[in-house]
Amino acid sequence: MRCVLIGLISVCLLFSRQASADRPNVLFLFADDQAFDTVRATGNSEIQTPNIDRLVAQGTTFTHAFNQGGWHGAVCVASRTMMVTGLNLWNARRAESDLNTTWVSQHRLWPQLMSSRGYQTFFSGKWHVKAPVTQLFDVVRHVRKGMPQQTESGYNRPSSEDDRNWLPWDRSRGGYWDGGKHWSEVLADDGVDYLKMAADDERPFFMYLAFNAPHDPRQSPQEFVDRYPAEQLQLPANFLTEYPWDIGSNRIRDEQLAPFPRTKHAVKVHRQEYYAIITHMDHQIGRILTALEETGQADNTWIFFTADHGLACGQHGLLGKQNMYDHSVRVPFVICGPGVPQGARNGHRIYLQSVMATSLELAGGPVPEHVQFESLMQSVKQSSSEVTGTVSAAYVDVQRMVTVGKHKLILYPKISRRLLFDLQADPQETRDLSQDSSTLTLQRQLFAKLRQQQQLTGDSLDMITPYPELLPESAL
Repeated sequence: MRCVLIGLISVCLLFSRQASADRPNVLFLFADDQAFDTVRATGNSEIQTPNIDRLVAQGTTFTHAFNQGGWHGAVCVASRTMMVTGLNLWNARRAESDLNTTWVSQHRLWPQLMSSRGYQTFFSGKWHVKAPVTQLFDVVRHVRKGMPQQTESGYNRPSSEDDRNWLPWDRSRGGYWDGGKHWSEVLADDGVDYLKMAADDERPFFMYLAFNAPHDPRQSPQEFVDRYPAEQLQLPANFLTEYPWDIGSNRIRDEQLAPFPRTKHAVKVHRQEYYAIITHMDHQIGRILTALEETGQADNTWIFFTADHGLACGQHGLLGKQNMYDHSVRVPFVICGPGVPQGARNGHRIYLQSVMATSLELAGGPVPEHVQFESLMQSVKQSSSEVTGTVSAAYVDVQRMVTVGKHKLILYPKISRRLLFDLQADPQETRDLSQDSSTLTLQRQLFAKLRQQQQLTGDSLDMITPYPELLPESAL
């Protein structure tokens, strides 16, 4: 009898090892506030991102990845809630109050689903979701809030070219300098330590490493700031001293970081600090990737790198992410893994929240029916740089956007204002075509697409009343 039991145990262990070998590890690297155009390998010649560039070279970059928007100023909450539930924007908003009860008890959240498929789950960093992170992951290190405590001196600056009141490397200011060590460095420490531990575990791992960087206060060591002399940085081509339309977010917290009207010097300083904290984060990513290789787990690991949303950081007279321009709704998105085309560009428009469904497909078994974002496994295999697909985005009840083909329609329903851009001819979104009567048919087509997207995302906002002219002629 004892021999039979030993035999059964041996078979179970062998099956467990085989099952884990068939399922790859998943490493999810998540930035906060990083715009799509802040990676050197994808076109920004000013910034230094050698380790993200390394991922770009080793995998496939989705060049047009989007966030669907937000239901309050902390757009990151909506982005992350969509990601861990798999629900589209407004459906996720309605589910938010039940995350801590129904969703947890029914094991429907992303880390729980990975755990049910045999993964050891690990978390460290920014969570910012109304669900108990310590109950969802097997191993939890640091749980960070939405942002570090900002100080008054971090706002409305620089007031002049001589203003040196705020220095990103000044550890006495607090913020990311928690106990003398930057939060990004602590996160990398956590990741490296866990990778060493995971190397001795039979189970595949799911690591969710969420940086707070490059969210403000944009602090980093002086050596990183010094790489970007402000006076040598280019001013954004779409620079404005102030945004001309009342879009419901012109004076919220994010926008108060720099003085009004915006000055060229202030924007360059903010971009200097933005680039510096991204490069500092990139250095920490390099430490994690090195540990992955040194522990012998790189060959069986899929890596996903993206951000929760973008950031204006001085473009269009704006600093924050509460707008519908590409700099704020588009993010970097890279996938690396066994068999993934290397150095490839995929132009199909996707939502960043598809990372959840993709990882679940990798983990084996079907993607649950409640998950509304699609897996990217087929798209990865059929990479094409041609920009295709339809996406939409929303910000509370004051902004809506839809992009189809080469055109984007932005709507501000509270003021009945609309903007139309040809993204192919005008990627900086500076030439509004909406007042050209010859584009009315096109605008009506885009408006119809937007209303279809509203149904898909659970958006009940009335868009017909402020825009009756965009209805088909037959409906007028």
